[in-house]
Amino acid sequence: MSVMGRDPLGAARQAVEREPGNPIAWVVLAEEALDAGDAGTGESAARRALALAPGHPEALARLGRAQWMQRRFEEAARSLRAAATAAPGHPGIALWLGHVLEDTGEAEAAAEAYAHAHALAPEQPQLAAYRLAWQRKLCDWRDLDALSRQVRNAVRVGSAAVEPFAFLSEDAGPDEQLRCAQLRAAPLARATVAFPPLPPTAKDAPVRLGLLSNGFGAHPTGLLTVAMLEALREVAGIEVHLFALNADDGSAVRSRLKAAAHQWHEVHALAHARVASRIRAAGIEVLADLRGWGGGGAPEVLAMRPAPLQVNWLAYPGTSGAPWIDYVIADRFVLPSSLASHFSEKVVRLPRCFQPSDSQRPIPTPPSREACGLPAQGVVFCCFNNSYKLNPRSFGRALQVLEGVPGSVLWLLSGPGSADARLRAFAAERGVAPERLVFMRKQPHPEYLARLQHADLFLDTHPYNAHTTASDALWAGCPVLTCPGDTFASRVAGSLNHHLGMASMNVEDDAAFIRTAVALGNAPEQLAALRATLTDRRAASGLFDMPGFAADFAAAVRWMAHRQRQGSPPEPHDFT
Repeated sequence: MSVMGRDPLGAARQAVEREPGNPIAWVVLAEEALDAGDAGTGESAARRALALAPGHPEALARLGRAQWMQRRFEEAARSLRAAATAAPGHPGIALWLGHVLEDTGEAEAAAEAYAHAHALAPEQPQLAAYRLAWQRKLCDWRDLDALSRQVRNAVRVGSAAVEPFAFLSEDAGPDEQLRCAQLRAAPLARATVAFPPLPPTAKDAPVRLGLLSNGFGAHPTGLLTVAMLEALREVAGIEVHLFALNADDGSAVRSRLKAAAHQWHEVHALAHARVASRIRAAGIEVLADLRGWGGGGAPEVLAMRPAPLQVNWLAYPGTSGAPWIDYVIADRFVLPSSLASHFSEKVVRLPRCFQPSDSQRPIPTPPSREACGLPAQGVVFCCFNNSYKLNPRSFGRALQVLEGVPGSVLWLLSGPGSADARLRAFAAERGVAPERLVFMRKQPHPEYLARLQHADLFLDTHPYNAHTTASDALWAGCPVLTCPGDTFASRVAGSLNHHLGMASMNVEDDAAFIRTAVALGNAPEQLAALRATLTDRRAASGLFDMPGFAADFAAAVRWMAHRQRQGSPPEPHDFT
């Protein structure tokens, strides 16, 4: 049974049966197969088109996209470069080339591809949005305000659907984020037909909980959930099914996740309809989407409604705007009542921070400061957020902190391409010696946690702040200073501090942020006392109590399922 509304893939198949010698018919079949998540069929159709029309740029572009979906990035880059050479004025091909070059590690070339695509069609806000998002990753802040205005205006007037995940980095309000998500979800909702409803589950049956993610491994999602899922396995009345959209990375976290699940489902290479069918066949009653609009997710699967109740939780820090998502799991700090009207989902609040953590994470002995590139003396401020979360406001206030604390340094996660050099140049322009910025390459998670012990204070970003990174810092004993905003994405670090019992680290504005960081940086005894308090609160607060989290989470899942079994519609609920 097809679950797609007008079945474009079926129509494309019929077209090639009618005209097997028409290369464009094969290109259309490739496109529809790729949109359905079927990379194998897409590649075969693209190659058939190329056999009929060698060097055809549209066929080469679909071949490159199919190779990219199968993570054959070098092949994809060759195919798309050939397509771009054959059709240099095609903005869509330039866009896909940018996507592929991101994954081959050619960061600056990817930026050039996105800029070229936008230059070819400057009136297209979708192209502006991709260019803007990648420039943020590269800390290339030229034309940032103009690009952001174009994207935000398009969302405001509803003239384009841009990617909601990238939009979280814009200084937009929660109403704009909802509008952005709704614009992205609406076409998919119109094009998709849901599975028929399931009969109600027996009232005394265990709840079959499914979790769908591309992060089940050594990935922030896996690192956050693994200890909680291990504890959840021991909670009566919940049967946990994990649906992995990512291939096995061979990590210890992946092995722990497999052991924690009552049933493990490998779905990483399947077309969207087959993933949805696997979820339906497993009889999942409550399905949690642990990716949402983030890259590598599968909103097409959720749109088919394989489960009677579907939940937005953890990985996407905002509203889905999607009619196929019933609930969002949050807490009272990260999603206060003032934000609820800007969420399409019904809000279920846990009594603790909505974000779990791996309470089994080992923290090895760190290498020396010198081995980390740090000076032997002086306060170490850090911000290990991804580079796209940095911006002139957040980075500028961090530089003001450095100016106020002689001998201090700012320790950052090294970004792609020339991002580090751009940050050093930005610092120099503002009178801060570039050598006071120290960059750390990405490390295996235990080594990263070990190094965090050298950091004295984490300086958060705005409007998209630290999430998993904040949890890591707190676990390693590094306090987090943040300035909570009025969106979910800007309140996660604040929620961690709040539930840790360290609300004083949540400040009201940039002036208070700079004043607090400078005061702590110039008072070693106060900084030491703060770190001691963190150690005490980490053990006593319940923030890292994963058996307790699992019990609360199970109660929320059972409550949702109970309403569903009674035939009652979703409604908000506060477990606090």
